Amino acid sequence: MSPDKLANLLKHDLKAIAHSTRPADLQHFGQDWTRFHEPKPSVIFYPDSAEQVQGIMRVAHAHNQSVVPSGGRTGYSAGAVATNGEWVISLVRLNQIGELNAIDRTVQVGAGVITEQLQIFAEQHGLMYPVDFASAGSSHIGGNIATNAGGIKVLRYGLTRDYVMGLTVVTAAGELLELNNGLVKNAAGPDIRHLMIGSEGILGIIVAAEIKLVDPPPPQMVMLLSLANLAAVMATFKAAQQQFRLSSFEFFSDRALKRVMVHRQLDNPFDQLHPYYVLLEFDEDETAAMAVFEHGLENGDITDGIIAQSIEQAKQLWHYREGISEAIAHFTPYKNDISVKISKVTDFMQRLDGLLEQEYPDFETVWFGHIGDGNLHLNILKPETLKVADFKQQCEAVNDHVYGLIEELGGSISAEHGVGLLKKPYLSYSKSVAEIALLKSIKHSFDPKGILNPGKVID
Repeated sequence: MSPDKLANLLKHDLKAIAHSTRPADLQHFGQDWTRFHEPKPSVIFYPDSAEQVQGIMRVAHAHNQSVVPSGGRTGYSAGAVATNGEWVISLVRLNQIGELNAIDRTVQVGAGVITEQLQIFAEQHGLMYPVDFASAGSSHIGGNIATNAGGIKVLRYGLTRDYVMGLTVVTAAGELLELNNGLVKNAAGPDIRHLMIGSEGILGIIVAAEIKLVDPPPPQMVMLLSLANLAAVMATFKAAQQQFRLSSFEFFSDRALKRVMVHRQLDNPFDQLHPYYVLLEFDEDETAAMAVFEHGLENGDITDGIIAQSIEQAKQLWHYREGISEAIAHFTPYKNDISVKISKVTDFMQRLDGLLEQEYPDFETVWFGHIGDGNLHLNILKPETLKVADFKQQCEAVNDHVYGLIEELGGSISAEHGVGLLKKPYLSYSKSVAEIALLKSIKHSFDPKGILNPGKVID
């Protein structure tokens, strides 16, 4: 769309909706946490109601104008990047939390509500919103739903999908869909709500959701263990599952720990560095915790361990895991967010370790992940002297090997960060030709003009 035509629309058809064409705003709202694409949106809209989102989409639809929905932009797959003059619809002002429905234990929230806001709201009412991750303080509920976000408590509580009881969605043509209405049981045909969850904004724009809250767990214990080798990771997971109810089972490498210690100025939790670590959170049971620890020591899997003796110490131990993404962010990491069945994790990690040594000899690789649900985050750090474009190209040259292993083991190229622009070329490693063809048909049905988040997930 020409600048003159856009200016005319902003002056007349869209004048009631807050917007900006300031270069700083275009740069800020035109990208997510990836840094591999130059943001080039033409305007940023800040609607404060679903009706205003409808108004934007009706004008965009009439003029065949591409639109990118934008939340907290904490994604790592370039799913919220605008690179070609798109209109960005920032949902940051749709941040209202409604009243708790105490009987249904649900609450209506705007797409712009920050994850942590909802967690605090639930806690104030004696309940819990259990979807949690390091970016909880900046990620938006709408974005979490659009990527079906997981996080650190999937092992016990599941994914975002499990807590979405209803959705309000604006279509490409500006229609408003009210999906499922908070019903527990609804067998009146296929549930379009679940098509929208994880669709990354290519089928519609999520503007509100009815979210289910749950009872908080019993008192939790946190234990940090150092491990001798990769095989010990799943051996320890198996032993822990047999002894107590796990809420989290998180994994990270010595390189990850070193980066966090430097970035957050933390001391080594142990007397020395160990190759690998797991952080466990579970229902309070010190006898069972000691049984797991002592058994691991005896068979050589566990080399050291700490059981938190207070809430403050538990938070401190979590810093070593939750601070990893923040600690490596300035290295412009190339992220692989991959998963396999839990039973295949040991084989996967051992084979991937060999592959990394062979294919990335000159790059620092940082591992961490939610191993209890089969999800591993592989981060390749950009050397300071290497240009971003050259670094990306070198990483992509190795992707066929990494994703080939994923395909062989029946895994996913994107466990929880979505496909976006970055993973789109590799979708065939996780989905068949027939599946991709069906996805394209679904996309065309919802968005025949192809204006919703164009270029993301599928062509």
